[in-house]
Amino acid sequence: MTQALLALADGRVFRGEPCGATGEAPGEVVFNTAMTGYQEIMTDPSYRGQLVCMTYPLIGNYGINPEDMESSRPWLSGFIVKEACPYPSSWRGRTSLDAYMKEHGIVGIQGIDTRALTRHLRDQGAQAGIISSVEGDAARLVERVRAVPSLVGRDLVREVTAEAAYGWAEGTWDLRRGYTEPAAARFRVVAFDAGIKRNILRRLASLGCALQVLPAGTPAEAILEMKPHGIFLSNGPGDPEPVEYLIRTVRALAGRVPIFGICLGHQILGLALGGTTYKLKFGHHGANHPVKNLLTGGVEITSQNHGFAVDPGSLERVGVEPTHVSLNDGTCEGMRHRELPVFSVQYHPEASPGPHDADYLFQAFIALMEGEKGG
Repeated sequence: MTQALLALADGRVFRGEPCGATGEAPGEVVFNTAMTGYQEIMTDPSYRGQLVCMTYPLIGNYGINPEDMESSRPWLSGFIVKEACPYPSSWRGRTSLDAYMKEHGIVGIQGIDTRALTRHLRDQGAQAGIISSVEGDAARLVERVRAVPSLVGRDLVREVTAEAAYGWAEGTWDLRRGYTEPAAARFRVVAFDAGIKRNILRRLASLGCALQVLPAGTPAEAILEMKPHGIFLSNGPGDPEPVEYLIRTVRALAGRVPIFGICLGHQILGLALGGTTYKLKFGHHGANHPVKNLLTGGVEITSQNHGFAVDPGSLERVGVEPTHVSLNDGTCEGMRHRELPVFSVQYHPEASPGPHDADYLFQAFIALMEGEKGG
């Protein structure tokens, strides 16, 4: 079949050409405004259960390389592009986007009007969809889309978290040397893997953290037995509310060990402290989101990938104050407790892909641990 279809739950259908693996892929359709970093996006576990539309028109220009993976494999359900570059050019590239998608069974569609799709999702909201390169009847495909489950209420963390604990000993990338040796360890840090990206671990390791990465279901008692100097709550996919086991664990640990959360970890921390979360209309997915730091008045350009947010109105009564706010829609992008050594941000300071404006947050976590440790 030389045609591929993208059907949405509201009945809108886009016709294009297949790319990647042959078959069908259901999921929530979202758009990402990053111009580069498609490989990091594909291998970010936060995209579990989603069909990702890239707004930049030509994707795959520099191919795929082994160094830029953010996990062991791609996690997104399907990929939507205007054009998948068939002839990539980069000294680092090892294979093409199309070949990589075929290798990992990722179904895609190209040749559609991604600008029209993005505007539709912006106006109507993220919604269920199916990419198919085997079904030619659009009406039948639309009917099947309506049976695709919502991300609301689904625990996707169980699908992406590590099966067992593991250590991490790789530092950040250097153009001449590749990935470097981490700095000498000064802090024992436990990182909850709710879908963690590798570059987060690299940044922490480069700042002297001896890392132990644990499955999201690890209980608080086991954490305290390890006597960590700090706890990191990672990014991850979907709705935070069903991840009750991690919320309970974080609630038990808050105030006993310094905690830093990113993305889903920010939402988990908000729920553990007594706040609430809600689903955004179409989420934040891109590498160019402006955020205002309420503590300094400065503005950061950030990398973001989330479909849920912490309700800032629920924070005041639980002793938590917002520290960062989105300049696009005013949503909460960061918070800290007024008394406990815990803080978090909704965006990705480690970038990969994206800007490094917020890298100082890793240093803030180090400073917090130093203060609690006594220098």
